[in-house]
Amino acid sequence: MHGRRVLSPVLLLGAGTGEATCGILYLAGYLRRGGIEAFVRLYDGDETEDEVARSLEALVARVRPRLVGISLKWFHHVHRALLLARTLREIDPDIRIVVGGNTASYWWRELHAFDCIDHIVLGDGERPLLALCQGEPSPPNCVTKGPDGSPRRLPLEYVQGATNSEDVYYSHFNDIFLSHQDRHAFSGWVAPGKGCGENCLYCGGARGNQKAAFGRAKPFLRSEESVRRDHQEIAHRTWQFRYDFAGSSAAFLQGTWAGVDLSRHSCMYFLWGVARMELIDALAQTFEHVHMVLDIGCFSEQQRHEQMRRGLLKPCASDQQLLEIIDGCRRYKNLDVEVSGIAGLPFASAATLEEEVRLVERVIALDCLVGYQRLEAQPGALATEHPTRFDMVSEARTFTEFLEYFEQREPGDVSVPMLRFRDAALERAVQRTSEHVDALARTHEEKKQRIAINGRTRLKNTAPSTLRFKLGDWLGAHRVPAKVAQEQVTVVRSVNGTGLACAPSLSPRRFTDPTLDQGEDGRILLTTLAAFEQPTTVASAVAQLGATLKLDPHSAREVIEHLVDGRFLQPA
Repeated sequence: MHGRRVLSPVLLLGAGTGEATCGILYLAGYLRRGGIEAFVRLYDGDETEDEVARSLEALVARVRPRLVGISLKWFHHVHRALLLARTLREIDPDIRIVVGGNTASYWWRELHAFDCIDHIVLGDGERPLLALCQGEPSPPNCVTKGPDGSPRRLPLEYVQGATNSEDVYYSHFNDIFLSHQDRHAFSGWVAPGKGCGENCLYCGGARGNQKAAFGRAKPFLRSEESVRRDHQEIAHRTWQFRYDFAGSSAAFLQGTWAGVDLSRHSCMYFLWGVARMELIDALAQTFEHVHMVLDIGCFSEQQRHEQMRRGLLKPCASDQQLLEIIDGCRRYKNLDVEVSGIAGLPFASAATLEEEVRLVERVIALDCLVGYQRLEAQPGALATEHPTRFDMVSEARTFTEFLEYFEQREPGDVSVPMLRFRDAALERAVQRTSEHVDALARTHEEKKQRIAINGRTRLKNTAPSTLRFKLGDWLGAHRVPAKVAQEQVTVVRSVNGTGLACAPSLSPRRFTDPTLDQGEDGRILLTTLAAFEQPTTVASAVAQLGATLKLDPHSAREVIEHLVDGRFLQPA
């Protein structure tokens, strides 16, 4: 590299708890193909600051990274991104710390002020991050520190589009994960394209911000070949695929699926625009099961059309179009529909609130799920930046206000700042309607998922995947002491993706991990599953568990019901 200081290995993290964005997986593969030893931590379950510190210390000791990249895509992760950066700086001051993603690009000026961050990548990250790792003195799209500590923003030269993104695709899934547990946390996200051409008033990632942060004036579809490589890399490693891009046509997706057998996979598709039946047909005919989420903006047609008329909302289906789409979907027994909308959008009134409830009730009557949430404040969104235009107030607008909000949240709290109406009476009415609709949706979902069982009910173990690993391989060598690394873990996945990791031979006194069912608990779960390898009545299994495990009938029934709720056991 002509005397440059190459930064490798590299560790990529997500800034939030749960599964990180799929962006770090694309980045890791790109870096690997560029000669950089890259690793990811895809899933993060840490809640307290002490847990964060212990996890990062173990990761740093295992990888010995010279650069850590933190994906700050979502605005509600800004506090956690800074916590990760500060903790890493304390663990090893020599590690170069880089943040990137939509939110990092939007708030780059504010983030630059924190001395725990060395670089900020603006917009698309593959080429800039590789340039940083290769020691290039002027990496594109990057904010670095000048000699006086002031921000030095380099030109936004790397902007992905349809003609220059062929080298962005999934690869090296056997190399980039540090544990089997982390790899199994991958939910199958594939990005057929990038960007957005709409200016929805509630969205911080709308067209204007895309242009400012990414330099991308309009969305694009990636090359068919690169998306096909995604499917080829992950099809045998995941049980489902997830997509959320409006521009994917049936013909495009079918081209990316060519040569890949997806007949035993599930699919979740988040459709932003008006669904075309040929796309629905292609999904239902390709996958074993499809869950399609239809986003209609809001459940009031009057309110929806008013926003579209003003250019404040993407094209959405009318009520009649929506009902016709649902009717078309009902032809497929392997396809479920969820209708999604936002409550509390501008131009609400008593009449629009009544419309919302009527449509929700009609959708539920057609056995569709309902996704419904109140309008949240997103940095850069029109409604957040200019709430008075809509006679609203925002609970946070500036970087400081958002950061303070998230700093004050308790562990496990996932709330976000909201936008509310100035008119107190209208705000109360919107909130009452929101709570009513939430209750309707929750009751319907619980009823839809409930399986009533009695002693005569015949159940069968329908778990499609049961795998066994050594504990050190499952959790990762950096998390497991050598003395228990050889203990066996049985990992079971249900038909809806719920997972169990059972270590029946591992006493909690020797080692404990909150993600494991250990010792007697693990043995009970595995023995109960084994009791239903063939269709068996609940009463018969209860008697069998009493004989083999000395479980009383009430406890045995509780275990069976738990496995039914997780869809490990289903009616035979």
